[in-house]
Amino acid sequence: MSPVNSRIRTQPRRVQPRARGRGPRRLPVRRRRVGWRTRATVISAAVVVGLIAWGYLARRFAPLSNTSLTRFDAIIVLGSPADADGNPSPEQLWRVTEGVHEYERGVAPRMILTGGAVFNRFAEARVMARTAEAQGIPESAIYVEPEARNTIENACYAARIMKAHGWQSAEVVSSAWHLERAGLILSRLPLQWRTHAAPDLEPESSWYLDARDWEETLKTVRYLVWARQIDRCEP
Repeated sequence: MSPVNSRIRTQPRRVQPRARGRGPRRLPVRRRRVGWRTRATVISAAVVVGLIAWGYLARRFAPLSNTSLTRFDAIIVLGSPADADGNPSPEQLWRVTEGVHEYERGVAPRMILTGGAVFNRFAEARVMARTAEAQGIPESAIYVEPEARNTIENACYAARIMKAHGWQSAEVVSSAWHLERAGLILSRLPLQWRTHAAPDLEPESSWYLDARDWEETLKTVRYLVWARQIDRCEP
């Protein structure tokens, strides 16, 4: 091999640096714009989730009493629909029966039964009054409020009866799933009160209880957002 060829082969090959600005140009990435419909859908979903969470937490932290009293001026039994024939439904029977038990235990000397004809032509309070009398409560100890069409009116109209008689304290009986929302409503009234759950006399299925829980959460949302401002009632 000649000396010239040897020098050529052993010399490192110089790589010329690429001139700036002469490489392949990168095109700017265009961001896809989110349409107003997508934004509205996302915002609406977030609002719905937030409201449901609000209702759920409001129920879980709802007051169930504002007094340490164990004896009261009256027992208020919140209404529940009678059946289509005017007989007490199972749920209505459970509530009245527990109210009767509390009366017999000496919790209060009288009962206020509240509920109008909401789902059929039979006033809930009148059906409950007949049931209470059939279970041994004297007619003189029963006060009927047959006009209320929802829980706000149940509490308010019963409080009016109490105010008219100078009574200031009450034990409020209803189904367990109902008492959290009832507590939120009762907390706005000038009464000393505590809630008391009527036990189910028959076991309920888990899907029924879950459905009731969801229904009460949605009703609590309605109360927080709408009803407590619109359906105000002065006792």
